[in-house]
Amino acid sequence: MSARSRSSSPEFDPLAFDQDFTPLPEYKAATDTALDFDGLLPESLKLHQDLRTGCGGQLWPAGMTLAKHMLRYHGDKLQKARILEIGAGGGLVGLAVAKACSYETPMYITDQLEMEELMAHNITLNGLNDKVKSMILNWGEPLPEEIVALKPDTILAADCVYFEPAFPLLLQTLKDLLALEPNATVYFCFKKRRRADMQFLKAARKTFKITELEDEDRPVFSREGLFLYALTRK
Repeated sequence: MSARSRSSSPEFDPLAFDQDFTPLPEYKAATDTALDFDGLLPESLKLHQDLRTGCGGQLWPAGMTLAKHMLRYHGDKLQKARILEIGAGGGLVGLAVAKACSYETPMYITDQLEMEELMAHNITLNGLNDKVKSMILNWGEPLPEEIVALKPDTILAADCVYFEPAFPLLLQTLKDLLALEPNATVYFCFKKRRRADMQFLKAARKTFKITELEDEDRPVFSREGLFLYALTRK
């Protein structure tokens, strides 16, 4: 994993912002999108976006950033990986990885019940039923038996920091996952939208080692309030 210690520069430090500075994106109508992540995918990923069951049905900036990072820096390193995506929404990050990468153990993309139909639809839309399974995983609740058996060591989480009451639930799930597999890495990307978001990062630092990931696009996405980290067990 290519990583470096977090920069103390206010330009790139989410804790340096002490006020809300960016609004939530406007919702879009249901649509189908084809994505090649600036040529990182030889064959485009097809993604159906549909907000009828919640905002997770839309493509969000942190998902695009994390997907590109995984394709660019980890695409050839996942053959033995046991991959789990949490808060997957329509499955953007996990499906991009599945589209490009060879790995032996089927991946799980997970979210709440409301997203299950959309996740399953996008898996089928891309012909990835043999490589990806969708599942309900509610943060803060005991991990499903299938996830316990999987013992994921590569965990993808994009734009999971958006709703303050869910922060303790998300932290609990991350703790449970890293207790299950102490050598796991959580690839974690979020867009800082409000002051409360920094409280999640402060709380996470008490439990996890947090390392900012190197990425050639960092100067661009950092200006958009996006932050990309690896979370590991202390």
